[in-house]
Amino acid sequence: MDNRGKRQAASIFGGMGFYIALLVCVVAAGVVGYFALLKTDTEPQPQEDPIPSAVTDPAPAQSVSVPEPEPVRPVTGGAAIPVETPAIEPDVPTDVEPEKPERPAEPAWTEDDVPYNEDDAPVMEPAPIEAVEPMIIVAPLVGETAAAFSADRLAYDATLGDWRTHDGIDIQAEAGAAVVSASAGIVLSVEEDGRMGTTIRVDHRNGYVTTYASLLPETQVLAGDEIPAGAPLGAVGNTSLTEAGLGAHLHFSVTRDGELVDPTEFLGE
Repeated sequence: MDNRGKRQAASIFGGMGFYIALLVCVVAAGVVGYFALLKTDTEPQPQEDPIPSAVTDPAPAQSVSVPEPEPVRPVTGGAAIPVETPAIEPDVPTDVEPEKPERPAEPAWTEDDVPYNEDDAPVMEPAPIEAVEPMIIVAPLVGETAAAFSADRLAYDATLGDWRTHDGIDIQAEAGAAVVSASAGIVLSVEEDGRMGTTIRVDHRNGYVTTYASLLPETQVLAGDEIPAGAPLGAVGNTSLTEAGLGAHLHFSVTRDGELVDPTEFLGE
């Protein structure tokens, strides 16, 4: 019985020993693997540059030597060399006479009307000057002078009862007596003036303008009429308010280039 028990104990321990040894081996392998794995994780791995540098080291600069310019040397001792310019002669034969310029085209007039001088050019005669007819002056009315010209001094006005200048002469005559133009000209205006009554102005085209006032309202000319010396203009009246105290009369005045003129000097009296 003891032998049998020993054999059973040896059989049990023999089987268990195998498994224990196997377990020890597995544990040992696990421990070794753990430490190996731990060592691999803790050691740092070298890092590589993911982008290689594309910049290459520049080549060393090469020195370039520039030669110094030579100094300018003045030119001395040389004499000026004269240069002759050849004269260019026209290729024209000397034995041929120059052509005479052509005569100008015939004008509208004939040679009989326009003579030619030595240079074969027409002689132009000045245009004739039209003769200026002398200015014919006649008295616009025959009568007695009641008021004289006094543009530069005061004269007594019997109508207004004061002293004032007088730009013309007043010629008294019967009412209705004919009044004529003192010279040839063109009628500038025929109007009713509030102070001088019916008034006619004539331009004689040489700077002179004559005025006829205190006429009857019925006149014989119109503005724009061209009239000769002595042409009837109207009749004596008494339409001037400022000279009504004189009765029927003609107020006659003259200007030259806008300046008053003594009518007696204009008429040559």
